[in-house]
Amino acid sequence: MGEYSKIEWTDHTFNPWVGCTNISPGCDHCYAESWAKRSGLVRWGDHPRRRTSANYWKAPLAWNVRAEAFGRTHGHRPRIFCASLADVFDNQVPESWRSDLFALVRQCAALDWLILTKRPQNIAKMLPGDWGNGYGNVWLGVTAENQKYFDQRWKHLQKIAAAVTFISYEPAIGSLRMPARGPYPNWLISGGESGGKARPLNPQWVRDLVGDCRRFGVAPFHKQWGTYRNNPLVVEQDMSVKIAEQLDKFGKGGGLLDGELVREFPSQARRPGRQAA
Repeated sequence: MGEYSKIEWTDHTFNPWVGCTNISPGCDHCYAESWAKRSGLVRWGDHPRRRTSANYWKAPLAWNVRAEAFGRTHGHRPRIFCASLADVFDNQVPESWRSDLFALVRQCAALDWLILTKRPQNIAKMLPGDWGNGYGNVWLGVTAENQKYFDQRWKHLQKIAAAVTFISYEPAIGSLRMPARGPYPNWLISGGESGGKARPLNPQWVRDLVGDCRRFGVAPFHKQWGTYRNNPLVVEQDMSVKIAEQLDKFGKGGGLLDGELVREFPSQARRPGRQAA
C-alpha cells in the first residue's frame, strides 16, 4: 500500500480498510488474499474488515497538496486506485467507514479516485447523499473476468452517473465482447492472470476486445499477458519464452499486442457533476 504504485494504470494506491470475500471465479487466485495470508493482518472471507491507521489516511492529503506539481511533471492529475486490498461497496464494511472515505475524497479534489468493485449492485445505495450526477474526481469501475460477469455487472454500473466508468477485464479468464448497442464504459483495462497458477488467456480475446473498444469509442488499456505462456509471441509465433522475454518487457508476461503497446486513458473531460471540494 504505497506512495507510488507499480500498477501501470495508476499512480498511487490507497486502502481505507483491508479484507474481502471471494465471490466469483476471478477471485480464485486473488493477490490481495495472498497478501493477507502473508501479512497476517486480516483474515479473508466472512471476518471483520480491518481499517487502516489514521496516519496512513493522511497520505492522500499529502498527494493532494503536491498534485499541481505532479501534473506539471507527468501531464495528468494523480490517479489513486482506491481499495486494491478490499471493496469499497462491500456489505461487511461499516457505513461510517465509507462516509469517512467519501469525506476524504471530497477533501482531495485534485486527485482522481479510481474505485473498482465486484459488487455494483450495491453502488447506488452506498453512494453519499450528495453524489448527484457524480463527483468530478471519481471514476467508478467493475471487474469482469469474462462475458458472464460483464453482462451481470455492467448493467448495474451503467445506471450510475460518474465522471468516468470503466471495466477491469482482469484476470481475463474467458472471452469478452462489447455489446452491439451502448451505453458503453469510457475505459477498459485488460490483463492476464499472473503467478504459478495463472489460467490461460487467448490473445485473440484481447485483440477482438481492443477492436470493439476502438469501434465504440472506449479507451483500451492492455496491462499485461500475465505470463509469457499467454503472450502471442509464444502462443501464435512459436517463439521460446526466453526470446519473448527479450522482445516484450512490458508488464508481467509482456504487454505488446501485435507489436503495439495499447495503453490509452479516457478523455479527461468531465461530464457535468458535483466537483468534490
